Amino acid sequence: MTIDQFDFAGKKAIVRVDFNVPLDENGNITDDTRIRGALPTLKHILDKGGALIIMSHMGKPKGKVNAKMSLKQIVKPVSEALGVEVSFAPDCANAEKEVALLKPGQVLMLENLRFYPEEEGKPVGIDKEDPAYEAAKKEMKARQKGFAQTLASYADCYVNDAFGTAHRRHASTAVIADYFDADHKMLGYLMEKEVNAVENILNNIKRPFTAIMGGSKVSTKIGIIENLMNKVDNLILCGGMTYTFAKAQGGHVGNSICEDDKLQLALDIIKEAKEKGVNLVIGHDSVCGDKFANDAQQIVCESGEIPEGWEGLDAGPESRKAFAEAIKGAKTILWNGPAGVFEFDNFAAGSRAVAEAVAEATDNGAYSLIGGGDSVACVHKFGLEDRVSYISTGGGALLEAIEGKVLPGVAAIKGE
Repeated sequence: MTIDQFDFAGKKAIVRVDFNVPLDENGNITDDTRIRGALPTLKHILDKGGALIIMSHMGKPKGKVNAKMSLKQIVKPVSEALGVEVSFAPDCANAEKEVALLKPGQVLMLENLRFYPEEEGKPVGIDKEDPAYEAAKKEMKARQKGFAQTLASYADCYVNDAFGTAHRRHASTAVIADYFDADHKMLGYLMEKEVNAVENILNNIKRPFTAIMGGSKVSTKIGIIENLMNKVDNLILCGGMTYTFAKAQGGHVGNSICEDDKLQLALDIIKEAKEKGVNLVIGHDSVCGDKFANDAQQIVCESGEIPEGWEGLDAGPESRKAFAEAIKGAKTILWNGPAGVFEFDNFAAGSRAVAEAVAEATDNGAYSLIGGGDSVACVHKFGLEDRVSYISTGGGALLEAIEGKVLPGVAAIKGE
């Protein structure tokens, strides 16, 4: 069933959204991208005569109530965004009264799902090494099913529009779908767009295909790198992982971030790229600082010749040129992870160079997918969000999809 096929008139729809938005110290939203992303789905249900039950998580309260992560803080801005007054249920597991009062065109928001350990389905307060862990895990899985069934009982149909959590088999993202038949569960518009974007990148490749993998650790990206190695023409590895590769090849990286236990892995990646004919581009010069701060003293040197007391914080000028060269002729582009500590304006030039090259290639007809919080933040920081093809709302979910993993939140709807 698709959201356009379903008749919402007179029905109550429970919709899983990702309203895990950043808040300042006063509880004000600092970036409402995720709320705006869900509006087409939510407004469609209301326009078609349905009643809305919105559920989401915020932060990582680890199964405990935490006022700083209460969704009550965002009821007013969500009301303003929807153009409908949103009521609030302070207890997800006991919202029957609030649900019963809902009429077509009205909206109810449930409290933070992760205030309940049943949402994530993980035993709380017991170590994995404890002999009793397996029994506790089994008990929690049973409780998770009960929690999901309670949530399902509030509505006539279920819509999942939270791509950012689609890689988690949580009560609200996957287990709940077991309590609706195929004609009463569906993906929201945002989820459909996200799934199609990943399909486009992995199965509808126009060449050359350039992937840019940044960030601090090669270990967190190894699954994606392995999967992409069979698909890409150019693979740019940048950011903090640069120094693991530099040290693996006999270089000196000073105080730069480096995974000493992944040096052989770095060499294996270099070897595999050669064997598969992939043009592997790793920044060979860096802008270094004498401390991890925006006002650090700067020097430019080879990434494998960094003096003691200095650390690589950004891609150097020659690396930026090499990155841009590998990007500019591409017809398919995937970017995940910055090229440096872009949060510091004085060390943002590498990430800016990547962002501008991606935008230029997109202007020239490339399909570009930007994913992961830092890459998305880069694109917004440099004002280039309108010059890329698609910006994903999912960090971990996008990465696991690109890795080739089945996403539980999607599979639960599609029956895969």
